[in-house]
Amino acid sequence: MHETPETPETDEETPTLSADHRELISDLSGIVSDYPDADPESTLVVLADDATEALGRGATPEARRERTGYTILLHATCWYVSARIFSKSLFASYIQALDAIRTQLDRDTCACPPDAHPADLDSEYEVEAGVSMLTAAGRAVFAEDYGLDEEELAAFDCDGFLADLADEALARLHEAHQELFGGIDVSHLDAQFLLEDGGVDVVTLQEALSRSWENNSGQVALWSARRWLAGQVRDEERIAVFLCLWMGISQSYGGLPPSYARDLAAALATIDLDASCEHPRHPWPAAESTVQSQYRAVVHLHAPDDHPDTPVPAELSSRELWECPVHYAQLAREALKELEGWRTMRGGDAQD
Repeated sequence: MHETPETPETDEETPTLSADHRELISDLSGIVSDYPDADPESTLVVLADDATEALGRGATPEARRERTGYTILLHATCWYVSARIFSKSLFASYIQALDAIRTQLDRDTCACPPDAHPADLDSEYEVEAGVSMLTAAGRAVFAEDYGLDEEELAAFDCDGFLADLADEALARLHEAHQELFGGIDVSHLDAQFLLEDGGVDVVTLQEALSRSWENNSGQVALWSARRWLAGQVRDEERIAVFLCLWMGISQSYGGLPPSYARDLAAALATIDLDASCEHPRHPWPAAESTVQSQYRAVVHLHAPDDHPDTPVPAELSSRELWECPVHYAQLAREALKELEGWRTMRGGDAQD
């Protein structure tokens, strides 16, 4: 009777990703696919800070692995920072980390054959690649999962490849930073929204708002706010222009960045929120909540002879009720609540 030979013992273990890195892949994949489970702002702040910290660990093999991983991860997530979070401090953290990475990369050292660099990477693949590149075990798992040989895996570490990623991410972040936090010029809209006598063409403003597919709401709101703040609104235009401002805010469902919100908030701050009156009702709630109904109310208010149809009943249509300080205060409070909702939704700091 033959004995079954014993399987020789081995100290080798199958490489695996750590639980923390599996969780990081899950969190970042949710963010880049636009269905985040973890809080995006805090998750990306930690990512940028970890990247910066890793760059200070010298030229060890571990540090080089981390430089590769974090470069890929910052590139994969930079679109979300640019498009979804209105936070100057997060932008600054990303730019600082990428600038530091870029100083360590020399594109001229690239000796890769043509088309050797990883190409056409979608964000979720980049996330998996980036986290995997942080450790030797992660690289082994990634290479096995995707059938990569040593040369294909080494291409992720190429200075030329990483420099391209860092440069692309930095360009995107700088462009987005200007759009989100810089000054927005809407003076070109004067030609569209001003009459020959210098008055405001309220009907054209309302028509622009009604074309929702053109995404005009932010520009209409900002143009109206700038006219209001500059005192370039005639008395008979005030409530109509303020309603255009209000509607532009109300219809900006995804929220507007600080480059818009600063002037919108400044215009709303001119309204006395503590005003009082004895009127039981005011006109705007009667205009209902649809864009078309509000359009009819505003153009009738501004030019009743040309636009006789209005959802506002006659008993609420007097100028006294439209121009009542409490009416303005009610509108301003609602608009300010919208602005606060944008900050809750989009993140960022109060000073942004």
